[in-house]
Amino acid sequence: MRAQGIIGAVIMAIGGICPLLRIPIIGNWNYFDLDQTLAITFYVVAVIGLLGAFTQKAGLIKFAGWAGIVLVAITLTGIYFKAHGSFGFLHFKKLVNLAAGMVKYKWGWYVILAGAFILITVRRPKVVIANTAVPAGAAV
Repeated sequence: MRAQGIIGAVIMAIGGICPLLRIPIIGNWNYFDLDQTLAITFYVVAVIGLLGAFTQKAGLIKFAGWAGIVLVAITLTGIYFKAHGSFGFLHFKKLVNLAAGMVKYKWGWYVILAGAFILITVRRPKVVIANTAVPAGAAV
């Protein structure tokens, strides 16, 4: 459980610095280029997953995985609406879709989701209870 949590949190953190968007003329953007508040929140979630791995708390690790997925969904939704809203001054819908279509999603999202998936699949270690049955002929 500990190694899986550490690996998932580190992969998720590495995904945050990978290219997430490709914007023409400007270049590739990662989480810090998108929004610093979202980036700080994302890395706090990654640190929570890492903290859960070191304290061996499976619930905390799973929480970090699900929170990472929710944060990615919120970010992708925000990017979609921001890209379509930024070209609202254009009065032709096809032209707005063409301009918003120039913003391309990159492979960093897959890295983040892979790390979050690893965090979600953490299981609690099984507790083995010793056989405490009293033998048939023993006095109680």
